[in-house]
Amino acid sequence: MMLDAIDPLSIFRLAVLVLYLAIAVFGVAGAITALMTRDDAFDAADRKPKLVWVAILIGSAIAVSLNVYFLSWIGIVMIGLYWFDVRPQIRNILNGNYGW
Repeated sequence: MMLDAIDPLSIFRLAVLVLYLAIAVFGVAGAITALMTRDDAFDAADRKPKLVWVAILIGSAIAVSLNVYFLSWIGIVMIGLYWFDVRPQIRNILNGNYGW
């Protein structure tokens, strides 16, 4: 039977690969959104400059997609930091919502 030939470890590795590639896509998408954001929004949010974030996100996406052992974990954290901390703060500033 074909079901006997399915290795659970290979299914797990495939799932991890798909997850890493999805995170890398989010890194590229984050770099694109950062490129389209005004420069002064990063200054107003007291964050690193726009091009620094673009470089961080592209480098993180490359490290995650290549599955570089320790760097991919750092890349995942940096991509998550951008999407869950930096980007919401910048959007609030650009929309005029300052958290009050």
